[in-house]
Amino acid sequence: MEKLWAPWRMDYVRSPKEKGCVFCTKPAKDEDQDSLILARGKNVFVLMNLYPYNNAHLLVVPYRHVNNTQKLSHEILSEMMWFVDRSMRILKEKVSAEGFNFGANIGSAGGAGIEEHIHFHVVPRWTGDTNFMPVLGETKVQVSGLQETYDLLKPAFNQLMETQ
Repeated sequence: MEKLWAPWRMDYVRSPKEKGCVFCTKPAKDEDQDSLILARGKNVFVLMNLYPYNNAHLLVVPYRHVNNTQKLSHEILSEMMWFVDRSMRILKEKVSAEGFNFGANIGSAGGAGIEEHIHFHVVPRWTGDTNFMPVLGETKVQVSGLQETYDLLKPAFNQLMETQ
């Protein structure tokens, strides 16, 4: 059985949280680069995870502040899945992703770090990307910084939005 360990995320879990919902405050600002927002749709936006499991870990988030998918319309769910699919295509092209972990952590028992606002995770994976460093050194090797990865992905998401 393979396991996805992310002990470095404990910094996020234990850190003081900002007032308000980060998924509501980030898109309300007009600072997409600082907020790591890659694309904005009618009902959904895509941003990079500030505490990623892997390089280019993306989140697909509805603007609507709800805690589960049952409270979202078919239109919003369809747009979320469209962005998930296009995000995977872009990650295959731009960072040579060989596979993905995709899903949602719903509720605290389901592992949600931000349980009050549903969001989907798109985590690119590569053969051999899990190595000895997290296990022995409690260190995750990120081969690219958040801003460098944003700068790499942003033009592809811009092009996506132009052709939509």
